[in-house]
Formats: sequence, C-alpha cells, structure tokens
Amino acid sequence: MNRIKELFGIKYPIIQGGMIWCSGWELASSVSNSGGLGLIGAGSMYPKILREHIRKCKGVTNKPFGVNIPLIYPNIEEHIQIIIDEGVKIVFTSAGSPKKYTSYLQQQGIKVAHVIANKKFAVKCVEAGVDAIVAEGFEAGGHNGIEEITTMCLIPMISEIIKTPLIAAGGIYSGRSMFAAMVLGADGVQMGSRFVASNECSAHINFKNKIIEADEGETDLTLKELTAVRLMKNEFYDKIQQAYKRKATNDELKGLLGRGRAKKGMFEGDLIEGELEIGQASAMITEIMPATNIMFQIIEEFKETSKRFSSFEI
Repeated sequence: MNRIKELFGIKYPIIQGGMIWCSGWELASSVSNSGGLGLIGAGSMYPKILREHIRKCKGVTNKPFGVNIPLIYPNIEEHIQIIIDEGVKIVFTSAGSPKKYTSYLQQQGIKVAHVIANKKFAVKCVEAGVDAIVAEGFEAGGHNGIEEITTMCLIPMISEIIKTPLIAAGGIYSGRSMFAAMVLGADGVQMGSRFVASNECSAHINFKNKIIEADEGETDLTLKELTAVRLMKNEFYDKIQQAYKRKATNDELKGLLGRGRAKKGMFEGDLIEGELEIGQASAMITEIMPATNIMFQIIEEFKETSKRFSSFEI
C-alpha cells in the first residue's frame, strides 16, 4: 500500500499545491473528486474567506481535502481555529518551524505535512513528529529554499535520512516526472504550477495565458534577502534586478515589493507590475484545461511510463 494514499485516504498519491491566489475551493474540490488531494491555499485569505472556501469545498466533495497554511501568516491562530471548527482533517504547513503547531493540530485529529527544502529542516520535521514531509526542490514556484537544491538531488538525500512518508515537489508536472520522483524515493508528489493552468484555478486568465506561453528560462529565484521566491520575468522583476545593481538595502527591496504585488499579478492579472509566482514547469505547460483532465493525463502517463520501464535494462 502506498503510504501517502493510506495516510490521507486518497486514490492517487497526487497533492495539488496550496498556492496563494490560485488555490480556492473550486480547484481543491476538483482535484479531490478526481482522486488526488486538493488543498485550499489559506495564505492569501482573510479568516472569513477561508471559512467560506472550506464550507464550499465540503459542499461539493465528500473526499479528503486539506488547507495549506504559511506559518508566517499574521492571522495564523484564527486560521487554525477555523480549520478545527470546520472539521478539516489535513493541514500542510510551510514557511516556519514545524514544531510550533504540529502536536496541537494532531491532538485535534488533524494530519500534518510540512514543506522543507533541505536536510536540516527535514530532521526538524521528524523531531516535531509531522505525519509527512514535502521536500521541495528549487524548481518550484512561489516561496522557496535559498540553497537552490534541485528536486533530483533533494529527494534521494531526504529519503536516505528519514522514515517519514515523503512527498516530492518542485518541477513535477506530468506522469513521467511523478514516476521519476517516486523512483528517487518519494511516496507521492505535490504539483502546483501544473494546476495553475486549470479552469478551476482562481488565478486571473491573463496569468494562466502567460504560463502556457512561457518558455525555458523565463523564471528566476530572487529576493533571497527577504524570502526567496521564484518569479516569472516581467517589468516588476526587471525593477528588482535594477535594485540589486544599485545595491539596494533590504528596506528598499521591501518597499519595492510593497503590499499586494502577488494579488495584483496572479489574481488581478497585471502582467507588468504584478508579482507572478510560478515554477520552471511552466515551460512545459501548453494548455488550460479542467483539473479532472489534468489528473487523468498525469495518471495515464504514469501508468504508461511504469509499463515502459518494467523491463528496462542497461
């Protein structure tokens, strides 16, 4: 039995990333109804909005789904209480210490997975007693590890030092890449960028179209001094690079980033001045389609790849 399927009670060990401004109840429920694990991205939601999304999700699926919470979010305690009150049974935490809330959430009957990008924090996850670890290579979009460890290197490194169920993330967008991640030692995969180009994703259509037009080299990991983030290159990204050239201070970078940049780009569709967070997998995504179709494609390609390599020899 696959450990991730067993842990979360899902048909396929595929988790949809809980991305800010992109992962509302429509996407989460569609992925869950298709046999994966959908996640609501709470990092861009006020408490009232999170409650609304959880209730809407419960209204259209009887399958397991979860909530992703960045631990640096200012309304974190309210979010956690809402999750408990609404009976959500799965939480993915990120951007903070796994020790802070893991045991408390587990006492409420909630399974906890935590996102990390290096061996040091994988060990901290084990010490905190998390139920699963998401090891995210730097190919991933959004906030990322500053070490720039690729998924191909990170997954075998982590799998050799832990016994906790392991989920691979970063650059995984297809059945082939899912197969590769599991060969490297993962029990399942988390995909974010692939599901942004779905009908149910709450991102603006301008952003979705930008993704399917993207080619290699059109994203970059930047702003490590503040919180490392992989961005699609646009005029806002160019301003960041110009700030680096003039040796801008961290306060100046914070001022440039300001508030609402991610919402402006991903949710409101401002491709010039907005922050466009997406992974390197964007170069391989060529079509916007229903999340159900995406899931079907991933699963069928995984099965075909598995058959093709069942008799592979060197």
